[in-house]
Amino acid sequence: MSAVLELAEVTVRRGDALLLDRVTWIVKEGERWVVLGSNGAGKTTLLQVAAAQMYPTSGAVGVLGELIGTVDVFDLRPRIGLTSAALAERIPRDEKVSDVVVSASYAVVGRWREQYDDLDHDRARSLLREVRAERLADRTFGTLSEGERKRVQIARALMTDPELLLLDEPAAGLDLGGREDLVSTLSVLAYDPASPATVLVSHHVEEIPPGFTHVLMLREGRVVADGPIEQALTQEALSRTFGMPLVLEEHDGRYAARRRLHRI
Repeated sequence: MSAVLELAEVTVRRGDALLLDRVTWIVKEGERWVVLGSNGAGKTTLLQVAAAQMYPTSGAVGVLGELIGTVDVFDLRPRIGLTSAALAERIPRDEKVSDVVVSASYAVVGRWREQYDDLDHDRARSLLREVRAERLADRTFGTLSEGERKRVQIARALMTDPELLLLDEPAAGLDLGGREDLVSTLSVLAYDPASPATVLVSHHVEEIPPGFTHVLMLREGRVVADGPIEQALTQEALSRTFGMPLVLEEHDGRYAARRRLHRI
């Protein structure tokens, strides 16, 4: 399998803040990665670098066979599917859901004068069906629940048939039912061999969908552990990542973590 994302000794500084510190990481075709870490660990910065939205201060970044800094990122970005809270905020609340999805074909937010053919609209409907949101097609984005909006954003991210799918905290703000519904949807995509290589950022092991194959753990911008999930996601590594003693449990492909209590 060839690499779709390669970071070599990547460092990102903003003023006096060190956001990423010499991160080396490779994502290959067919892999599904979860990136774990606490607030401020560098997860979103890492995803922005991977999405060709941010340049590193030092180090090399290869995305889909192109070296960042030597390629027009505006040609590269349509090959990357991205969901994030920042993107969601830009979607007009009166936009029809089917238009939210189909407008990704032109990498725009909000329909204007673009022209779409029947194939575009058929694909948008098919993707909404795939993420179990077809019934929402004629609703406006502003009327959706948070969980419904997340699924619509995933459909939009898949609209251009991307070679790399990046999901920045897709379960953030969801209640238990919404989270479980989203995890189920992402698990279906993870098991689909036609789905692109995927990177999901999260704070919580409970949000890791079954079918995800690898994990990268960050603390203060540095890699704590990375590799196949069954090898790298250990109690010890998770405890180092979050800076506290944790108990990690796994059952039927789902994970749960809690702080280890010291009884007096």
